[in-house]
Amino acid sequence: MPPGTLSALNYYALLGLSTGATVPEIRRAYRELSKRYHPDTSPLPQEEAREKFQQLKDAYKTLSNDRERHLYDVKLRLERDGIAGNGVALPPHWKRTPDAASGRSTGTVRDPSERPLSGGELFVLLILGITLIGCLLLAIAIGLTRENVPLPSQTPELFSMPVSVSALDERMNLSGQTGC
Repeated sequence: MPPGTLSALNYYALLGLSTGATVPEIRRAYRELSKRYHPDTSPLPQEEAREKFQQLKDAYKTLSNDRERHLYDVKLRLERDGIAGNGVALPPHWKRTPDAASGRSTGTVRDPSERPLSGGELFVLLILGITLIGCLLLAIAIGLTRENVPLPSQTPELFSMPVSVSALDERMNLSGQTGC
């Protein structure tokens, strides 16, 4: 590929956008073009419409994901500067399509772990964290304020004393109770 030329399929050009397009602009362009090239509504032949629609989906998937977009921009920059074609090998995951690089098949929905957490999910995580810290502080406070009560293993003389009937009678008389 001669220096200064871009790859045959430039996602920005496919969507009719500049490289500085925002995510809402990318979404808007994708929606407009996907309506035009959807295989069920397009006047194009079925196979051509399906191929064009798949290209649009791949472009949207790549450009709407920050990490994949950054990698794609770096790849375009290398191609534009002629570095990729002058014996400098690109990493293998840059040569494949974005879907193949991430191990997904084309046309699948974005993995839920790729999306940012919603406000409600962040709130729940905050409440769980506060609850955990509160429980730990409560356990520490109870442990510090509780009296030291000897455990049976710490006082073996209580359990090793022989118990006799006369000693038991004496104890009962000392407490004010009379024997039968």
